[in-house]
Amino acid sequence: MSDPLEICLTSLRDTDRDRYLACLLSPTEKRGFLAALYAFNAETARIRELTKQPLAGEIRLQWWRDLLEGDAKGDAAANPVASGLLKAIEVFDLPRQPLLNMLDARIFDLYDDPMPDRSSLEGYAGETASALLQLAAMILDREAATGISEIAGHAGVAQAISGILLLMPIHRRRGQVYLPQDILRATGLDRDMLLQAEGGGKLDNAIRAFVALGHEHLDKARSAGAIPKNLMPAFLPVSIVPSILAQADRKAGSVLTDFSPSPQWLRQIRMLRGLIRNRI
Repeated sequence: MSDPLEICLTSLRDTDRDRYLACLLSPTEKRGFLAALYAFNAETARIRELTKQPLAGEIRLQWWRDLLEGDAKGDAAANPVASGLLKAIEVFDLPRQPLLNMLDARIFDLYDDPMPDRSSLEGYAGETASALLQLAAMILDREAATGISEIAGHAGVAQAISGILLLMPIHRRRGQVYLPQDILRATGLDRDMLLQAEGGGKLDNAIRAFVALGHEHLDKARSAGAIPKNLMPAFLPVSIVPSILAQADRKAGSVLTDFSPSPQWLRQIRMLRGLIRNRI
């Protein structure tokens, strides 16, 4: 297999199964380009897992920054994800600044600083999940994508919150806190209590407040207008957000120690249902 787009699609099966499934439900001629964009996101999102020190992670992020700014094109040939991303940028004239902003946002992942407040979380989600939705929509239909920025913005925040909930056991073991400090303070908790999974009912209240924030953004995305049918494949991963939020609301504070996603077959059904109904 020498086509970088095909390699990107194959790699997604291991690095981002939900977006891999979304690619399979996308138009065939756009599938590889979407996979390249998603593979770039997966590679940069898991840098923390692949490095032992933040500085090493920042060096990896800088390599991607150099690539996007045109200073590392020679190195792209040896990296299928980089080759695929550059091809997608060229074919669909994708803006590079959102990708650079995404790299800047990923610096937060490398350190153990707590998320300061709700606004900071929304900004982080906007530069990662929301930007990814917008760019994927541009690959599917650039003209139609100009009208869905509000939907993508709120849907991305809801999707980011659902992802953080799923990863809370891992984040806790690493000492990372993505749950905003203002939510913790409002429920009588602090960073250490969250990491130690202490606080009883206060911990339950904090998680449910975080879930409520996810619902708030999902509701805003739904009320912002209808998603054009040909852009729906970009939003398919958001179709599983409601079930994650509902599960987290039931489990409350126990999500910090054990939170498993729904089985793959059920996530596939939810995505297919979202595609048929054209609704997230």
